[in-house]
Amino acid sequence: MSYEAIAILMFSSMMLLLLTGQRIYGAIGFVAVTASLLLWGDGGAELGFSAAMKLMKWYPLLTLPMFVFMGYMLSESRIADDLYRMFHVWSGPLRGGLAVGTIGLMVAISAMNGLSVAGMAIGATIALPELLRRGYDKIMVTGVIQAGSSLGILVPPSVVLVLYGMIARQPIGQLWLAGVFPGLMMAALFVIYIVVRCYLQPHLGPALPPEERDIPLREKLKLLRAGLLPIFIFFSMTGLFLMGVTSLVESSAVGAVASVIAAAVKGRLTWRVLHQTIHKTLGVSCMFMWIILAALAFGAVFDGLGAVKAIESFFIKQLGLGPWEILIMMQLSYLLMGMFLDDTAMLVIVAPLYVPLVKALGFDLIWYGVLYTITCQIAYMTPPFGYNLFLMRAMAPPEITLGDIYRSIFPFVGVMILGLALVTVFPEIALWLPKYFYGR
Repeated sequence: MSYEAIAILMFSSMMLLLLTGQRIYGAIGFVAVTASLLLWGDGGAELGFSAAMKLMKWYPLLTLPMFVFMGYMLSESRIADDLYRMFHVWSGPLRGGLAVGTIGLMVAISAMNGLSVAGMAIGATIALPELLRRGYDKIMVTGVIQAGSSLGILVPPSVVLVLYGMIARQPIGQLWLAGVFPGLMMAALFVIYIVVRCYLQPHLGPALPPEERDIPLREKLKLLRAGLLPIFIFFSMTGLFLMGVTSLVESSAVGAVASVIAAAVKGRLTWRVLHQTIHKTLGVSCMFMWIILAALAFGAVFDGLGAVKAIESFFIKQLGLGPWEILIMMQLSYLLMGMFLDDTAMLVIVAPLYVPLVKALGFDLIWYGVLYTITCQIAYMTPPFGYNLFLMRAMAPPEITLGDIYRSIFPFVGVMILGLALVTVFPEIALWLPKYFYGR
Protein backbone atom coordinates (compact mmCIF):
# COMPACT_ATOMS: atom_id res chain seq x y z
CA MET A 1 0.00 0.00 0.00
CA SER A 2 1.36 3.44 -0.94
CA TYR A 3 2.02 6.10 1.67
CA GLU A 4 -0.70 8.27 0.12
CA ALA A 5 -3.25 5.47 0.55
CA ILE A 6 -2.15 4.95 4.17
CA ALA A 7 -2.59 8.66 4.89
CA ILE A 8 -6.09 8.63 3.37
CA LEU A 9 -6.97 5.51 5.35
CA MET A 10 -5.78 7.13 8.58
CA PHE A 11 -7.78 10.29 7.98
CA SER A 12 -10.96 8.43 7.00
CA SER A 13 -10.62 6.08 10.01
CA MET A 14 -10.28 9.05 12.34
CA MET A 15 -13.37 10.77 10.87
CA LEU A 16 -15.34 7.51 11.15
CA LEU A 17 -14.44 7.16 14.82
CA LEU A 18 -15.42 10.78 15.46
CA LEU A 19 -18.83 10.16 13.89
CA THR A 20 -19.42 7.31 16.37
CA GLY A 21 -19.36 9.85 19.21
CA GLN A 22 -15.97 8.87 20.63
CA ARG A 23 -13.98 11.52 22.45
CA ILE A 24 -11.85 13.59 20.09
CA TYR A 25 -8.50 12.86 21.72
CA GLY A 26 -9.34 9.15 21.94
CA ALA A 27 -10.18 8.87 18.24
CA ILE A 28 -7.16 10.85 17.05
CA GLY A 29 -4.70 9.22 19.46
CA PHE A 30 -5.96 5.69 18.77
CA VAL A 31 -5.56 6.06 15.01
CA ALA A 32 -2.09 7.62 15.43
CA VAL A 33 -0.69 4.93 17.75
CA THR A 34 -2.30 2.06 15.83
CA ALA A 35 -0.90 3.32 12.53
CA SER A 36 2.51 3.79 14.13
CA LEU A 37 2.57 0.20 15.42
CA LEU A 38 1.47 -1.22 12.07
CA LEU A 39 4.00 0.84 10.12
CA TRP A 40 7.08 0.64 12.31
CA GLY A 41 6.49 -2.30 14.62
CA ASP A 42 7.54 -2.23 18.28
CA GLY A 43 9.39 1.05 17.80
CA GLY A 44 6.08 2.74 17.02
CA ALA A 45 4.99 2.20 20.62
CA GLU A 46 7.27 5.07 21.60
CA LEU A 47 5.22 7.55 19.58
CA GLY A 48 2.71 8.37 22.31
CA PHE A 49 5.45 8.64 24.96
CA SER A 50 7.50 10.93 22.70
CA ALA A 51 4.47 13.17 22.10
CA ALA A 52 3.82 13.33 25.86
CA MET A 53 7.41 14.39 26.56
CA LYS A 54 7.21 17.05 23.85
CA LEU A 55 3.99 18.34 25.41
CA MET A 56 5.48 18.48 28.91
CA LYS A 57 8.47 20.46 27.62
CA TRP A 58 6.20 22.94 25.84
CA TYR A 59 6.74 25.90 28.18
CA PRO A 60 4.12 28.22 26.56
CA LEU A 61 1.46 25.60 27.38
CA LEU A 62 1.49 26.96 30.93
CA THR A 63 -0.48 29.93 29.62
CA LEU A 64 -3.50 27.74 28.89
CA PRO A 65 -4.67 26.94 32.46
CA MET A 66 -3.86 30.51 33.54
CA PHE A 67 -6.14 32.09 30.93
CA VAL A 68 -8.88 29.55 31.55
CA PHE A 69 -8.66 30.17 35.32
CA MET A 70 -8.89 33.93 34.77
CA GLY A 71 -12.00 33.58 32.61
CA TYR A 72 -13.85 31.33 35.02
CA MET A 73 -12.90 33.47 38.02
CA LEU A 74 -14.46 36.52 36.36
CA SER A 75 -17.51 34.52 35.38
CA GLU A 76 -18.08 32.88 38.76
CA SER A 77 -17.55 36.15 40.67
CA ARG A 78 -20.25 37.86 38.55
CA ILE A 79 -18.07 40.76 37.45
CA ALA A 80 -19.80 40.45 34.07
CA ASP A 81 -23.10 41.40 35.77
CA ASP A 82 -21.67 44.82 36.62
CA LEU A 83 -20.43 45.31 33.09
CA TYR A 84 -23.83 44.53 31.62
CA ARG A 85 -25.51 46.99 33.97
CA MET A 86 -23.15 49.69 32.69
CA PHE A 87 -23.85 48.90 29.03
CA HIS A 88 -27.56 48.64 29.80
CA VAL A 89 -27.77 52.18 31.20
CA TRP A 90 -25.56 53.89 28.64
CA SER A 91 -26.90 52.25 25.45
CA GLY A 92 -30.55 51.75 26.47
CA PRO A 93 -31.96 54.93 24.82
CA LEU A 94 -30.88 53.70 21.37
CA ARG A 95 -33.14 51.40 19.35
CA GLY A 96 -31.49 48.02 19.72
CA GLY A 97 -29.27 49.61 22.35
CA LEU A 98 -29.38 46.68 24.77
CA ALA A 99 -28.34 44.35 21.94
CA VAL A 100 -25.48 46.74 21.12
CA GLY A 101 -24.58 46.73 24.81
CA THR A 102 -24.57 42.93 24.74
CA ILE A 103 -21.99 43.02 21.93
CA GLY A 104 -19.94 45.44 24.04
CA LEU A 105 -20.22 43.04 26.98
CA MET A 106 -19.03 40.17 24.78
CA VAL A 107 -16.00 42.16 23.59
CA ALA A 108 -15.09 42.95 27.21
CA ILE A 109 -15.52 39.33 28.27
CA SER A 110 -13.43 38.19 25.28
CA ALA A 111 -10.65 40.56 26.33
CA MET A 112 -10.65 38.98 29.79
CA ASN A 113 -11.34 35.38 28.87
CA GLY A 114 -10.33 34.07 25.44
CA LEU A 115 -13.01 31.36 25.31
CA SER A 116 -16.31 31.50 23.42
CA VAL A 117 -18.01 29.07 25.82
CA ALA A 118 -17.67 31.51 28.74
CA GLY A 119 -19.08 34.34 26.63
CA MET A 120 -22.03 32.17 25.64
CA ALA A 121 -22.72 31.22 29.26
CA ILE A 122 -22.59 34.83 30.46
CA GLY A 123 -24.71 36.10 27.56
CA ALA A 124 -27.35 33.40 27.97
CA THR A 125 -27.66 33.77 31.73
CA ILE A 126 -27.31 37.55 32.13
CA ALA A 127 -28.20 39.30 28.87
CA LEU A 128 -30.79 36.99 27.30
CA PRO A 129 -33.42 37.10 30.10
CA GLU A 130 -33.09 40.89 30.33
CA LEU A 131 -33.43 41.36 26.57
CA LEU A 132 -36.53 39.16 26.41
CA ARG A 133 -38.07 40.96 29.38
CA ARG A 134 -37.56 44.29 27.59
CA GLY A 135 -39.56 43.12 24.58
CA TYR A 136 -36.70 42.33 22.20
CA ASP A 137 -37.41 39.85 19.42
CA LYS A 138 -36.29 36.41 20.61
CA ILE A 139 -34.80 35.45 17.24
CA MET A 140 -32.81 38.68 17.04
CA VAL A 141 -31.34 38.43 20.56
CA THR A 142 -30.53 34.73 20.21
CA GLY A 143 -28.43 35.57 17.16
CA VAL A 144 -26.80 38.50 18.96
CA ILE A 145 -25.60 36.32 21.83
CA GLN A 146 -24.30 33.57 19.57
CA ALA A 147 -22.47 36.02 17.33
CA GLY A 148 -21.08 38.01 20.24
CA SER A 149 -19.81 34.94 22.07
CA SER A 150 -17.86 33.87 18.98
CA LEU A 151 -15.59 36.91 19.44
CA GLY A 152 -13.91 35.11 22.35
CA ILE A 153 -11.75 33.04 20.02
CA LEU A 154 -10.52 36.07 18.03
CA VAL A 155 -10.01 38.97 20.45
CA PRO A 156 -6.83 38.59 22.57
CA PRO A 157 -6.08 36.74 24.76
CA SER A 158 -7.63 34.13 22.48
CA VAL A 159 -6.91 30.60 23.72
CA VAL A 160 -7.50 29.28 20.18
CA LEU A 161 -4.78 31.57 18.80
CA VAL A 162 -2.46 30.37 21.58
CA LEU A 163 -3.06 26.76 20.51
CA TYR A 164 -2.61 27.68 16.84
CA GLY A 165 0.66 29.41 17.69
CA MET A 166 1.91 26.31 19.50
CA ILE A 167 1.03 23.96 16.67
CA ALA A 168 2.14 26.29 13.85
CA ARG A 169 5.22 27.45 15.81
CA GLN A 170 4.25 31.12 15.44
CA PRO A 171 4.78 33.94 18.00
CA ILE A 172 1.75 34.23 20.29
CA GLY A 173 2.21 37.98 20.72
CA GLN A 174 2.02 38.58 16.96
CA LEU A 175 -1.06 36.37 16.68
CA TRP A 176 -2.79 38.28 19.49
CA LEU A 177 -2.05 41.61 17.83
CA ALA A 178 -3.21 40.24 14.49
CA GLY A 179 -6.58 39.39 16.05
CA VAL A 180 -7.21 42.87 17.49
CA PHE A 181 -8.43 44.79 14.43
CA PRO A 182 -10.32 41.87 12.85
CA GLY A 183 -12.05 41.23 16.20
CA LEU A 184 -13.01 44.87 16.67
CA MET A 185 -14.06 45.09 13.01
CA MET A 186 -16.31 42.06 13.44
CA ALA A 187 -17.89 43.57 16.56
CA ALA A 188 -18.41 46.87 14.69
CA LEU A 189 -20.10 45.05 11.79
CA PHE A 190 -22.44 43.32 14.28
CA VAL A 191 -23.29 46.70 15.86
CA ILE A 192 -23.96 48.32 12.47
CA TYR A 193 -26.25 45.46 11.48
CA ILE A 194 -28.17 45.65 14.78
CA VAL A 195 -28.59 49.43 14.66
CA VAL A 196 -29.72 49.49 11.02
CA ARG A 197 -32.07 46.53 11.45
CA CYS A 198 -33.68 47.96 14.59
CA TYR A 199 -33.98 51.39 12.97
CA LEU A 200 -35.89 49.85 10.06
CA GLN A 201 -37.88 47.47 12.29
CA PRO A 202 -38.21 49.15 15.73
CA HIS A 203 -40.26 46.29 17.18
CA LEU A 204 -37.20 44.02 17.07
CA GLY A 205 -35.27 46.10 19.60
CA PRO A 206 -37.26 48.87 21.31
CA ALA A 207 -35.46 51.64 23.18
CA LEU A 208 -35.83 51.88 26.94
CA PRO A 209 -38.91 53.88 28.00
CA PRO A 210 -38.23 57.46 29.23
CA GLU A 211 -38.92 56.63 32.88
CA GLU A 212 -36.15 54.00 32.87
CA ARG A 213 -33.74 56.29 31.04
CA ASP A 214 -34.14 59.05 33.61
CA ILE A 215 -31.05 58.20 35.63
CA PRO A 216 -28.97 61.03 37.14
CA LEU A 217 -25.67 61.70 35.38
CA ARG A 218 -23.86 61.10 38.66
CA GLU A 219 -25.29 57.57 38.80
CA LYS A 220 -24.32 56.93 35.18
CA LEU A 221 -20.76 58.06 35.82
CA LYS A 222 -20.62 55.86 38.89
CA LEU A 223 -21.59 52.87 36.76
CA LEU A 224 -18.63 53.56 34.48
CA ARG A 225 -16.40 52.30 37.27
CA ALA A 226 -17.59 48.82 36.36
CA GLY A 227 -15.56 49.21 33.18
CA LEU A 228 -12.35 50.00 35.06
CA LEU A 229 -11.83 46.43 36.28
CA PRO A 230 -11.71 44.90 32.78
CA ILE A 231 -9.28 47.64 31.71
CA PHE A 232 -7.12 46.89 34.76
CA ILE A 233 -7.13 43.15 34.06
CA PHE A 234 -6.55 43.56 30.32
CA PHE A 235 -3.65 45.97 30.83
CA SER A 236 -2.07 43.92 33.61
CA MET A 237 -2.07 40.91 31.29
CA THR A 238 -1.79 41.97 27.64
CA GLY A 239 -0.39 45.46 28.17
CA LEU A 240 2.58 44.37 30.26
CA PHE A 241 3.36 41.62 27.76
CA LEU A 242 3.28 43.95 24.75
CA MET A 243 5.47 46.49 26.59
CA GLY A 244 8.05 43.78 27.15
CA VAL A 245 7.74 43.86 30.94
CA THR A 246 6.53 40.25 31.21
CA SER A 247 6.89 37.14 29.09
CA LEU A 248 3.83 35.35 27.72
CA VAL A 249 3.72 32.86 30.61
CA GLU A 250 4.31 35.59 33.18
CA SER A 251 1.56 37.65 31.55
CA SER A 252 -0.95 34.81 31.88
CA ALA A 253 -0.01 34.42 35.57
CA VAL A 254 -0.47 38.17 36.12
CA GLY A 255 -3.91 37.96 34.49
CA ALA A 256 -4.93 35.07 36.74
CA VAL A 257 -3.78 36.94 39.86
CA ALA A 258 -5.49 40.14 38.67
CA SER A 259 -8.80 38.29 38.30
CA VAL A 260 -8.50 37.02 41.89
CA ILE A 261 -7.73 40.55 43.12
CA ALA A 262 -10.73 41.90 41.19
CA ALA A 263 -13.03 39.30 42.77
CA ALA A 264 -11.62 40.09 46.22
CA VAL A 265 -12.05 43.85 45.73
CA LYS A 266 -15.69 43.21 44.83
CA GLY A 267 -16.07 41.09 47.97
CA ARG A 268 -17.01 38.01 45.93
CA LEU A 269 -13.97 35.77 46.48
CA THR A 270 -15.64 32.94 48.40
CA TRP A 271 -14.66 29.30 48.79
CA ARG A 272 -17.50 28.31 46.47
CA VAL A 273 -16.27 30.65 43.74
CA LEU A 274 -12.69 29.41 44.16
CA HIS A 275 -13.75 25.76 44.14
CA GLN A 276 -15.92 26.12 41.04
CA THR A 277 -13.20 28.07 39.21
CA ILE A 278 -10.46 25.52 39.95
CA HIS A 279 -12.74 22.59 39.14
CA LYS A 280 -13.76 24.00 35.74
CA THR A 281 -10.21 25.12 34.96
CA LEU A 282 -8.84 21.63 35.54
CA GLY A 283 -11.54 20.08 33.37
CA VAL A 284 -10.98 22.39 30.40
CA SER A 285 -7.17 22.42 30.68
CA CYS A 286 -6.91 18.63 30.84
CA MET A 287 -9.21 18.30 27.84
CA PHE A 288 -7.03 20.67 25.81
CA MET A 289 -3.84 18.85 26.83
CA TRP A 290 -5.21 15.45 25.81
CA ILE A 291 -6.28 16.83 22.45
CA ILE A 292 -2.87 18.45 21.82
CA LEU A 293 -1.13 15.23 22.84
CA ALA A 294 -3.19 13.23 20.35
CA ALA A 295 -2.62 15.85 17.65
CA LEU A 296 1.16 15.70 18.13
CA ALA A 297 1.12 11.92 17.75
CA PHE A 298 -1.12 12.07 14.68
CA GLY A 299 1.02 14.79 13.09
CA ALA A 300 4.21 12.78 13.71
CA VAL A 301 2.84 9.83 11.72
CA PHE A 302 1.70 12.11 8.92
CA ASP A 303 5.13 13.74 8.77
CA GLY A 304 6.75 10.32 8.66
CA LEU A 305 4.55 9.30 5.73
CA GLY A 306 5.26 12.48 3.80
CA ALA A 307 1.52 13.15 3.58
CA VAL A 308 1.99 16.92 3.48
CA LYS A 309 4.17 16.70 0.37
CA ALA A 310 1.71 14.29 -1.23
CA ILE A 311 -1.24 16.64 -0.64
CA GLU A 312 0.75 19.60 -1.94
CA SER A 313 1.63 17.66 -5.08
CA PHE A 314 -2.00 16.56 -5.53
CA PHE A 315 -3.41 20.08 -5.34
CA ILE A 316 -0.73 21.87 -7.37
CA LYS A 317 0.50 19.33 -9.93
CA GLN A 318 -2.42 16.96 -10.45
CA LEU A 319 -5.35 19.34 -10.02
CA GLY A 320 -3.45 22.37 -11.26
CA LEU A 321 -4.94 24.69 -8.63
CA GLY A 322 -3.45 28.05 -7.80
CA PRO A 323 -2.54 29.18 -4.26
CA TRP A 324 -5.76 31.17 -3.72
CA GLU A 325 -7.95 28.33 -5.00
CA ILE A 326 -6.25 25.92 -2.58
CA LEU A 327 -6.69 28.41 0.28
CA ILE A 328 -10.42 28.75 -0.46
CA MET A 329 -10.80 24.96 -0.53
CA MET A 330 -9.12 24.71 2.87
CA GLN A 331 -11.45 27.35 4.31
CA LEU A 332 -14.49 25.52 2.91
CA SER A 333 -13.27 22.31 4.55
CA TYR A 334 -13.21 24.13 7.92
CA LEU A 335 -16.81 25.21 7.39
CA LEU A 336 -17.78 21.61 6.64
CA MET A 337 -15.96 20.21 9.68
CA GLY A 338 -17.39 22.95 11.86
CA MET A 339 -20.81 21.37 11.43
CA PHE A 340 -19.55 18.43 13.52
CA LEU A 341 -16.48 19.53 15.51
CA ASP A 342 -15.35 22.40 17.72
CA ASP A 343 -12.48 24.75 16.89
CA THR A 344 -9.82 22.83 18.82
CA ALA A 345 -10.69 19.54 17.15
CA MET A 346 -10.60 21.13 13.70
CA LEU A 347 -7.24 22.71 14.43
CA VAL A 348 -5.51 19.58 15.69
CA ILE A 349 -6.94 17.39 12.93
CA VAL A 350 -5.88 19.45 9.92
CA ALA A 351 -3.10 21.72 11.21
CA PRO A 352 -0.40 19.08 10.54
CA LEU A 353 -1.58 19.12 6.90
CA TYR A 354 -2.62 22.71 6.30
CA VAL A 355 0.05 24.75 8.09
CA PRO A 356 3.02 23.38 6.06
CA LEU A 357 0.92 23.65 2.89
CA VAL A 358 0.01 27.28 3.60
CA LYS A 359 3.68 28.06 4.18
CA ALA A 360 4.67 26.28 0.94
CA LEU A 361 2.10 28.34 -0.97
CA GLY A 362 3.77 31.53 0.23
CA PHE A 363 1.07 32.83 2.58
CA ASP A 364 1.79 34.48 5.92
CA LEU A 365 1.09 32.05 8.78
CA ILE A 366 0.11 34.86 11.17
CA TRP A 367 -2.52 36.07 8.70
CA TYR A 368 -3.68 32.51 8.10
CA GLY A 369 -4.15 32.01 11.83
CA VAL A 370 -6.65 34.89 11.83
CA LEU A 371 -8.41 33.48 8.74
CA TYR A 372 -8.66 30.10 10.43
CA THR A 373 -10.12 31.65 13.57
CA ILE A 374 -12.74 33.70 11.70
CA THR A 375 -13.71 30.62 9.70
CA CYS A 376 -14.12 28.73 12.97
CA GLN A 377 -16.42 31.51 14.20
CA ILE A 378 -18.60 30.98 11.12
CA ALA A 379 -18.47 27.19 11.38
CA TYR A 380 -19.52 27.44 15.04
CA MET A 381 -22.88 28.79 13.93
CA THR A 382 -23.46 26.82 10.73
CA PRO A 383 -26.45 24.42 10.76
CA PRO A 384 -27.19 21.63 11.14
CA PHE A 385 -24.61 20.80 13.84
CA GLY A 386 -22.76 24.02 14.60
CA TYR A 387 -21.16 23.87 18.04
CA ASN A 388 -22.68 27.16 19.26
CA LEU A 389 -26.19 26.16 18.15
CA PHE A 390 -26.41 23.34 20.66
CA LEU A 391 -24.67 25.32 23.40
CA MET A 392 -27.33 27.97 22.93
CA ARG A 393 -30.11 25.41 23.01
CA ALA A 394 -28.79 23.98 26.28
CA MET A 395 -28.68 27.41 27.93
CA ALA A 396 -31.71 29.16 26.40
CA PRO A 397 -35.16 29.29 28.09
CA PRO A 398 -37.84 26.86 26.88
CA GLU A 399 -39.65 29.44 24.72
CA ILE A 400 -36.62 29.58 22.38
CA THR A 401 -36.74 26.50 20.16
CA LEU A 402 -34.01 24.95 18.04
CA GLY A 403 -35.80 26.33 14.97
CA ASP A 404 -35.57 29.84 16.44
CA ILE A 405 -31.86 29.33 17.04
CA TYR A 406 -31.30 28.18 13.47
CA ARG A 407 -33.18 31.16 12.03
CA SER A 408 -31.38 33.61 14.27
CA ILE A 409 -27.89 33.01 12.97
CA PHE A 410 -28.24 33.50 9.21
CA PRO A 411 -27.89 37.33 9.18
CA PHE A 412 -24.89 37.16 11.51
CA VAL A 413 -23.23 34.42 9.47
CA GLY A 414 -23.61 36.75 6.46
CA VAL A 415 -21.94 39.56 8.42
CA MET A 416 -19.09 37.24 9.45
CA ILE A 417 -18.56 36.08 5.86
CA LEU A 418 -18.25 39.76 4.90
CA GLY A 419 -15.64 40.19 7.65
CA LEU A 420 -13.75 37.10 6.46
CA ALA A 421 -13.76 38.43 2.89
CA LEU A 422 -12.40 41.79 4.04
CA VAL A 423 -9.51 40.21 5.97
CA THR A 424 -8.79 37.87 3.04
CA VAL A 425 -8.72 40.65 0.44
CA PHE A 426 -6.96 43.15 2.74
CA PRO A 427 -4.43 41.15 4.82
CA GLU A 428 -3.10 44.35 6.41
CA ILE A 429 -6.23 44.49 8.57
CA ALA A 430 -4.63 41.64 10.51
CA LEU A 431 -0.94 42.24 9.79
CA TRP A 432 -0.51 45.99 10.22
CA LEU A 433 -0.53 46.04 14.03
CA PRO A 434 1.97 43.18 14.59
CA LYS A 435 4.24 44.62 11.87
CA TYR A 436 4.07 48.07 13.44
CA PHE A 437 4.65 46.87 16.98
CA TYR A 438 7.39 44.31 16.33
CA GLY A 439 8.98 46.30 13.49
CA ARG A 440 9.86 49.33 15.61
